[in-house]
Amino acid sequence: MPKQSVLIAGCGDVGCQLGLNLLDQGLEVYGLRRNINQLPDGIQGIQADLGDPDSLKGLPAVTIVVYAVAASRHDESGYRAAYCDGLTHLLKALPEPPKHLFFTSSTSVYHQNDSGWVDETSPTEPTGFSGQVMLEAEHIALHARVPATVVRFSGIYGPGRNHLLNQVRSGRSAPEQPPLFSNRIHRDDCADVLTHLINRSLTGHPLARIYLASDDEPAPMHEVSAWLAAQMGVEITDRSATRRAGSKRCSNRLLRATGYNFRYPSYRDGYAAILSNDKGTCE
Repeated sequence: MPKQSVLIAGCGDVGCQLGLNLLDQGLEVYGLRRNINQLPDGIQGIQADLGDPDSLKGLPAVTIVVYAVAASRHDESGYRAAYCDGLTHLLKALPEPPKHLFFTSSTSVYHQNDSGWVDETSPTEPTGFSGQVMLEAEHIALHARVPATVVRFSGIYGPGRNHLLNQVRSGRSAPEQPPLFSNRIHRDDCADVLTHLINRSLTGHPLARIYLASDDEPAPMHEVSAWLAAQMGVEITDRSATRRAGSKRCSNRLLRATGYNFRYPSYRDGYAAILSNDKGTCE
């Protein structure tokens, strides 16, 4: 039998870690991006631009496609080019339908701001362009002529994502009142979640159309900042830091029901690992 294969479109930070996971399991892995020079050994590079259909000619037939791009511009046109146009171009360029398509989305599709819980069935009425475009891209993925699953990641932290640590180091925190709940998932858990769901697809287990991927412990931002400040031995002197996102709590119950166990189930687990390595790179 031919080896099962995975194409990771937009093979960046999360995609490279996912690719390494899959290589360890003996799968054939292709990584598609504009610059393939920094792909890990073993991932077969495909140098292409998802915004240029001509560059996508000659793609290999694969078992699984993971669409895990990041927009290069944080504006509506940049988002639409990356998530809607790029996905459409890729689906048209595939030589044959894959067994399953995975699209990595974001909890920006949720508009809720009352500190309540949201899950895969909650209404999605985003007011910002990022959430609106993500919903459009989700619709493209879920209505493609292949089985598809959307994975909505909350705030990703990990190596190279240092905004929050830098903020705390400078003594800044969100206000205590009103509490602003935040949700996060470590980069390694993002890759592990996708690995887990891909394995379920390859072994014939049914998958939901949407999974919300966030760790076990939504927490007010001021509590997260206070814990980090204590770990780093700094004092919070400014509690006026603001956040772009609203205040909600993301439930991972459906994902947990598939048997997934988090490597870093809370922000304390994930940040402790990062701080112990003294990398100082996390969001």
